[in-house]
Amino acid sequence: MEQLVLVVEDDEMIRDLIRIYLQKNKYRVITARDGEEAKELFLMHSPCLVILDLMLPKLSGESVCKWIRDMERNEISIIMLTAKTSSEHKIKGLKMGADDYITKPFSPNELMARIEAVLRRGGQFCQKISHGGLVIKPRKGEVLMNGKKVKLTKYEFNLLYYFMENPNIVLSRDQLLQQIHPNAESDILDRTIDAHIKKLREKIEEEPSQPKRVVTVRGMGYQFVC
Repeated sequence: MEQLVLVVEDDEMIRDLIRIYLQKNKYRVITARDGEEAKELFLMHSPCLVILDLMLPKLSGESVCKWIRDMERNEISIIMLTAKTSSEHKIKGLKMGADDYITKPFSPNELMARIEAVLRRGGQFCQKISHGGLVIKPRKGEVLMNGKKVKLTKYEFNLLYYFMENPNIVLSRDQLLQQIHPNAESDILDRTIDAHIKKLREKIEEEPSQPKRVVTVRGMGYQFVC
């Protein structure tokens, strides 16, 4: 699973430069032009790392940083990017919750080195799969929906992980059963899977008017739609 980076920068040239270098280094990238857009994208995608300019329209970088940390999202790495060069500003940024602080103008190669160092220190639980606001972190055993934690049983978690690893593929009840009860007898197949799917749907489905995430494919099994 590639690591996802959110770049928050209002200067289009700098934003595109960072995006290009990240993509060359095999990172997945999403970008935001202001603090409000950054919050929306953060909740939808749950990135591993945020590269955060401090001087942003609508909502400052300081406010975005504080908002992330206030959600107890300490596993998310944050690198502050700013034209403010004084040691006082750097200390303030680090105390606010940033993992590193780099000033403009900067070398793209230095930024890449800083990113790698930060993720080595704090990215061990950052592997994740995300689809439309639903995020699963297999190494951490955590599921988030629109930024909020979802409590699942072990069986529900294993089913969801298997679904999200195989999006838009029809999975038979037998395939699903092997993920949660590898030694189960075939006569408990249907009622076991159907019961777990029902509970899982109750926890990850949104409003009734919204499309379902897990759909029944008659005569074949279930499909995670994204």
